[in-house]
Amino acid sequence: MPKDVYLQPHAPDPVLDPGLVLSLTRRHIPRADAVTQVDESGGEARVYVIDDGIIVKTQRPHRLRPRTSLAKEVAFLQALQPSGASVPEVLGYGKDESVEYTVMTRIPGVAVVHASLDAEARHNMLFELGRTLRSIHGIPQEPLRATALFPVEDTPEAFSAHVSEALEDAVAHLREAEAPWDIPHLSPEQIAQLAVDALPRTTLRAAVHSNPGPTHTFVDPISGAYEGLIDFGDAFISHPAWDLRRWNPTEREALLAGYQADAPLDADFLQTYRIIAIAMNLVMLTSQKPLVRQAAQADLVENLRALQ
Repeated sequence: MPKDVYLQPHAPDPVLDPGLVLSLTRRHIPRADAVTQVDESGGEARVYVIDDGIIVKTQRPHRLRPRTSLAKEVAFLQALQPSGASVPEVLGYGKDESVEYTVMTRIPGVAVVHASLDAEARHNMLFELGRTLRSIHGIPQEPLRATALFPVEDTPEAFSAHVSEALEDAVAHLREAEAPWDIPHLSPEQIAQLAVDALPRTTLRAAVHSNPGPTHTFVDPISGAYEGLIDFGDAFISHPAWDLRRWNPTEREALLAGYQADAPLDADFLQTYRIIAIAMNLVMLTSQKPLVRQAAQADLVENLRALQ
């Protein structure tokens, strides 16, 4: 995948006047009454909450980059509506001079990163997220491809190059952090090469969310029950295993269990999943949390053993 480049890094990034936000909203929701919250936690977008139940999402000018697109997110969300997946419903989209915006429903609950979940609730949340991702990857792909909004890794060579890049970046991160290395007889570079050499030449492709992790997965703050997934603006078309990499190794087990709960996965998928997981494990070996490092080490060894 191309490296991110911000196209206008010095562009002004003002918070919009509430009157303008309401004017844009009322083009699609005539009864909209008030801006009740402004959320600036997103990297590329700013979110205005209308009447506590409607979201108006705008592109932050200084964070504009080719990979992220509100138009792409709209196309993806609209394609997902018939699937029943718990994602925002698009109520409107448009441009007003320099303001690009989307009006959508608000997913209830809070992001997992802000929730306190016990072990059972966390397992159940990950299992349901896995099932949701399988549903998302199973929708018809041609309408999404026809938009020409999604970067595509169709060929085995393009996919292999992306995997290689992820492994190279992980090794560089590991070296820069000067993290301890406890795998005898194999260097990080050798492991990366083993992983690339073992990558299947699979042609399975789907539009993937790209980052269905703790900041974009929502749960009920009391029960911990899974509520839904947000922020599809970084989506691209490639192997679906990319969407199973964002959690730590012990959490990925529950995610994978949910992903294959309704239909089995073939050997090529599981091999591809392991190789992408190896790249993530190399990064996680630099974690400041001992339990995360231990889990990454154990998962790395297990995935290497499965490749050989």
